[in-house]
Amino acid sequence: MTPKIKQLLDYINDHRHHQLRREVEWKLEDDFAKRKLTPTQRSAEALKLMLAEEKPAFIPGETIAFTRTVAQIPEQFTEDEWKELRSKAYLHEKGFVFNISPDYETTLKSGLLARRKLAKDRLELAIQQQDALGIEFLNAAISGIDAVIDLAKRYREEAKKLGLDHIAKTLEQVPEHPARTFLEALQFFRILHFTLWCEGEYHNGVGRFDQYMLPFLEHDLQNNILDEEQAFELLEEFFLTFNRDSDLYVGVQQGDNGQSLVLGGVDRDGKPAVNKLTRMCLKASCELKLIDPKINLRISPDTPNELLECATELTREGLGFPQYSNDDIVIPGLVELGYELEDARDYAVAACWEFIVPGVGMDLANIGAVSLPAVVDKVIRKSNAKTFKELQDQVAEQLKAEADLLIANWQRVEILPGPFISILCKGRIEAARDVCHGNKYNNFGIHGTGLATAVDSLVAIQKLVYQDKDLTLQQLVSFLEDDFNSNPKILAKARFQCPKMGNDDDAADSIAVRLLDDYADAWKGRKNSRGGIYRPGTGSAMYYLWHADEIPASADGRLKRQPFPANYAPSLNVKVNSPVSVVKSFTKPNLKRVINGGPLTLELHDSTFREEDGIEKVAALVKYFVQRGGHQLQLNAVNRDTLLDAQKHPEDHKNLIVRVWGWSGYFIELDKPYQDHVIKRVEMTL
Repeated sequence: MTPKIKQLLDYINDHRHHQLRREVEWKLEDDFAKRKLTPTQRSAEALKLMLAEEKPAFIPGETIAFTRTVAQIPEQFTEDEWKELRSKAYLHEKGFVFNISPDYETTLKSGLLARRKLAKDRLELAIQQQDALGIEFLNAAISGIDAVIDLAKRYREEAKKLGLDHIAKTLEQVPEHPARTFLEALQFFRILHFTLWCEGEYHNGVGRFDQYMLPFLEHDLQNNILDEEQAFELLEEFFLTFNRDSDLYVGVQQGDNGQSLVLGGVDRDGKPAVNKLTRMCLKASCELKLIDPKINLRISPDTPNELLECATELTREGLGFPQYSNDDIVIPGLVELGYELEDARDYAVAACWEFIVPGVGMDLANIGAVSLPAVVDKVIRKSNAKTFKELQDQVAEQLKAEADLLIANWQRVEILPGPFISILCKGRIEAARDVCHGNKYNNFGIHGTGLATAVDSLVAIQKLVYQDKDLTLQQLVSFLEDDFNSNPKILAKARFQCPKMGNDDDAADSIAVRLLDDYADAWKGRKNSRGGIYRPGTGSAMYYLWHADEIPASADGRLKRQPFPANYAPSLNVKVNSPVSVVKSFTKPNLKRVINGGPLTLELHDSTFREEDGIEKVAALVKYFVQRGGHQLQLNAVNRDTLLDAQKHPEDHKNLIVRVWGWSGYFIELDKPYQDHVIKRVEMTL
């Protein structure tokens, strides 16, 4: 790490840039309502005013500029208007475009003036065609481009005034004109990414960074504009920019901000795409030890051990990433869902793990979630099944009923406009339509919460009710209602004498195979209201706490209000043989069928890395996972004693990072229920 990067890192870690911020008391929503502006007009005007309020600000020693100075993004609708909007259609989360991966590459290579000309030319056609919707969108898009160019000009003028000629020179070229150098491309990206947050879009994925940025890096190295050390310093500074404003970003918890960057994999032709920039990104992240950007690494059984060991260095540092995705499972899984092969090969991730194709995906990848333990609970409360097979059939039917219930909420799904983000999505200017109306792919992703809890419950039911005949289903339900207080012996047997998923035990794992197949079947062939399909997945997001509060104790011995495991993982406090046995259990299902994503999540005790061959062992575990057909994997290096001490003495652990569900955050910034969940997860060693 160079002295310059160390200085910038300390500046950001000490939050000294927060002094550049100011509070703006926005009152736009009332004015917009009074003027009866359309949603598109509101988005354009709000962005224009937001960027106009931004004051050029510079961090000492920086080369890549743009830092938020206005803390609040303006509201566009009054409370009464929000109620009316939500009464007419389902608006997911905050209602705006979010959780997608834009096409940054096209704009980086063309410049905003070229995008403006394309929009202006298309506007003339829309006027000729009397296309009112197209006219409104294109005017809004042009307004956004003009607002960004104006802010960049003000930054350039201020940089000249302050003698920051290196920044002014970069801003002479971008964002108006195409990026030519690595520095210009990084600065251009920073401006685009900054603008998306100001427009109101959140969880904006970075996409396949090492693919679209590589040509700029290679150009500079080949033409002696930069040497490798200079290029690496620029990359580290660029990574630091993701941490300037992230505390202002929307999320369930601090750190849940969707700044996910994807590396490696294959290109659109199916050729290996790992390159120099891939490795530079891994090294930079490992050296900086920050939660942003979150690193995702696409791998396959052919991935060299050397790259896996390099990635494992990040895990050893406790970053909770990279998150791994297996091309050999993801790509064919997406193709089976209807994605074109070239698009499937080009996949990235949305905020956490959900797969999305950059530039052409307007998927709502986390629109809802099914609580698998709740499905089992509903079935046993009304079942008179004579055999376990009959009970499984009833679970399959209940999964379809759950799908019916959820789909009933999504008969009309709308997204509020994002004119500026639309210019970063392929074909939207040409179509004269905001991306909120849809794109090439408009699929809905469904999380599947608590798989291991549901599986372990079914295993216990099979043993206690149908094999050993210790009790009836009705008696079991009564024990669940009183938290097993009336029969602690049954609780002990459910917890300690029944097979559990994660131990490579076919008694449990075969039930998991069927349950995931039934879950996939429940959504197969259904079309959503935006013309797409439904993609079930194995992720949980924050539902591992929310769904757990909705049911009483479960048949596996889990007590009331005890949380489910995060994502695709063994149940909490279950004794498992080893990480290898967990991998074996969790790779038996056909994971191509649940390809909305949702990683196998493993906690490794940090002592694993104190061994001389710790890196090699963990890298070998990752390799084994993909060889067995795993889809996604994330590893957390944790120490329970350290986490407990951090709860008592947070001031001593300001930089302690943990993986939460699909993102990494600072442990002391999490709400206590999320802290407690990380502490309760099963620590394993190799």
